Formats: sequence, C-alpha cells, structure tokens
Amino acid sequence: MINDMLTVHEAAEISGISVRTLQYYDKIGLLAPAAVTDAGYRLYDDETLRKLRQIMLFRELEFPLKEIMLIMNDEDFDARKALTQQIELLKMRREHLDELIAYAEDIRKRGVEHIMTKKDFSVFDKSKLEEYAKRAREQWGGTAEYKESEERCKGRTEQTEGRLAEKMMEHFVRFGSLKDRDPADREVQDLVGELQSFITAHYYTCTDEILAGLGKMYASGGEFTENIDAAGGSGTAAFVCRAVEIFCKL
Repeated sequence: MINDMLTVHEAAEISGISVRTLQYYDKIGLLAPAAVTDAGYRLYDDETLRKLRQIMLFRELEFPLKEIMLIMNDEDFDARKALTQQIELLKMRREHLDELIAYAEDIRKRGVEHIMTKKDFSVFDKSKLEEYAKRAREQWGGTAEYKESEERCKGRTEQTEGRLAEKMMEHFVRFGSLKDRDPADREVQDLVGELQSFITAHYYTCTDEILAGLGKMYASGGEFTENIDAAGGSGTAAFVCRAVEIFCKL
C-alpha cells in the first residue's frame, strides 16, 4: 500500500503546489497526509490528492484558508455537489473576464479617450457572481461556527471589518510585550481569555477546543505566523500557542 503512495516531493511536483505549502496544510489541519513513515516522511494516496484538488479549486475561487478548513472539515460536506457549484462559479468568472477583455479591447481599438464617453459601468458589476458565491458558501458552510460567523458578518461594512481586524491584532501586540514572561503567567493567561472572548463576541462561539486549534494554527508557519509576528515581534505566534495550550488545559 505504502509503495503506491507519493512522497511529499512527488505530490508537489504533480500538483504544482510547493512542498512547503503541503507541509503547511498538514500543520494547520487542512490536509493531512495518508500516512507518515517511521522516518517522518509524508505520503499521499489518491484520496488525499482528491482532497488537494478540491482545496486548489477553492483557492482558485479566492477562498481564504480559514474558510476552506471550516467547509471541508464539516461532516456534511458534499464534495460532488461542491464541485458542481465550483464549476458554475468558474464559468461565471470566465464570462466576467471575457466581458472585461472585450471592453478593454474596444477602448484600445477606439482610443483611450473613448473611455470618457462611456457612462455604462455594468461590465464591472460582479453582483451576480458574488450572490451565487454567497449562496454556495451558505450550503458548503454547514458547521455551527461557520454559520454563526456568516450571520454576524451580515451588514458589516469593510470599514467595520477592518476595525475589528485591527482590534484583533492589538491582542497580539500585547502578547508580544509579554512574550519574555512565562506563558502560564496570570496576565498572559488573562489575555488569552480576552482573545477568546473577543472572537466569541465578534465572530463565533470560541470554545476551548476551537481556541486550541487556533493556537496551533497561529504557530504553524505561513501567513498566520507572519502576521502575528509582524504585530508582536518575532516569536509572538509561538508564545501565543504555548499560552493557549496552558489556558485550554486549565
């Protein structure tokens, strides 16, 4: 069985995904290998590669990793139905791009000044595509956390979302100022509690189990770790991870 599996390097080569990305997907719990050898080498079988293709389609549709994880880890996730909807979304994107290309070529043909005479901006309208994507997300996101997050985000402006993101990062700035302390320190643990309460108040009910998963994700490398370390200084993400582990075991 193991002889039929691909190594992480072979999986990376046939998929076009870097080894580092595949390792990152494993670390954050998005795509675990089918097996790991005694020497610690990741191995991928046909089912794992099928899941990888599904993830890659979601990424082509510009879904964030956090959203893909919530969708694909849902026990009611229907891969075949999702594929049908993904195909429809890709077709809609292609149609939109074709219209934009035709619009740009028309301007080039008639001259740049022609754009000043055009008062129809419908070619830039993505509302139909966005509405379909929204309905698809509602069907894919079957977990209670996903639905709760979607419900709370309704009606929020980009400015509001931006302010919440800034307030979220302020927690990591504060963690950075405390990272020379023991992660079990009372002030550090209180800050973990504040982080959990903030997520619950503004996104979804953050149980200790979910918080523990987030802590691991923060320190798993890639975008999450880079952003947290940029806010609190090098090593902040790893420090938060250790503090969260202690908090969730209390």
